[in-house]
Amino acid sequence: MSGKREKFASFGIATKGFVYLIIGILTTLAAFGLGGQKSGSGTVLDFIKDQTFGNVLLVLLAVGLLGYVFYRWYQVFSNGNNQNDDAKGWIKRVAYFISGALYGVLAYSALNLVMGSSASKGSLTKLLFSSDYATIFAIIIGVALVGKGVYEFYQAYSGKFKEEVQGAEIPQKAQSLVMRAGKVGYTARGIVAGILGYLFLKAGVSGSAQKLSKTDVFSYLQDEFGTIVMGLVALGLAAYGIFKIIEAKYSSVTLNQN
Repeated sequence: MSGKREKFASFGIATKGFVYLIIGILTTLAAFGLGGQKSGSGTVLDFIKDQTFGNVLLVLLAVGLLGYVFYRWYQVFSNGNNQNDDAKGWIKRVAYFISGALYGVLAYSALNLVMGSSASKGSLTKLLFSSDYATIFAIIIGVALVGKGVYEFYQAYSGKFKEEVQGAEIPQKAQSLVMRAGKVGYTARGIVAGILGYLFLKAGVSGSAQKLSKTDVFSYLQDEFGTIVMGLVALGLAAYGIFKIIEAKYSSVTLNQN
């Protein structure tokens, strides 16, 4: 990999992987009674804040997350991965834009925490769900998340996720492990997105729309299927984090200029 833009994008991908890895580890520890807690992105920020040099780590995390925002938005505005101008191409652009925006909000929350504010204070979702259109927002978000869940399963079981590391100089002995981590990781992401979508739809239809997150998914899994299932899904998210970190290290992230 060469070029400052590509390195910044790779750092962003690795940072995203790190966030998922911490979410998975903390929730897995909670599931098996080894400490930790059911976690989402906000919980990760609080966890990092409490560590030695927590503020420094949060700033580094925010910079990395902005690298991921840059990566996704470059794909949108410069067509960095050469999407066609058909419906499929535009759907991908919209998905990339939303993905970048969400990680931008997380970067902003990390910097807010450094400045002494709550990680969740004034969040966009809180504003949405305090409006008169909360029910509509909940249903739209729910449908989108269910669709995302289906796509994550497609990624996992079609093997499409392998495109992300094609040509990567991954050591031969590690390749099989990396591919398994990717498949398990995308499956776990599909489960989490699908359940979160269901919870949003349920809240919207019942007229009790509210902010929901991965922690609510883990609570649902624990209540409905037990702590072991919750722990296994959390391990899957940790596997996804490992996959993204390896992707960032070994894969060639190319930002093509049209």
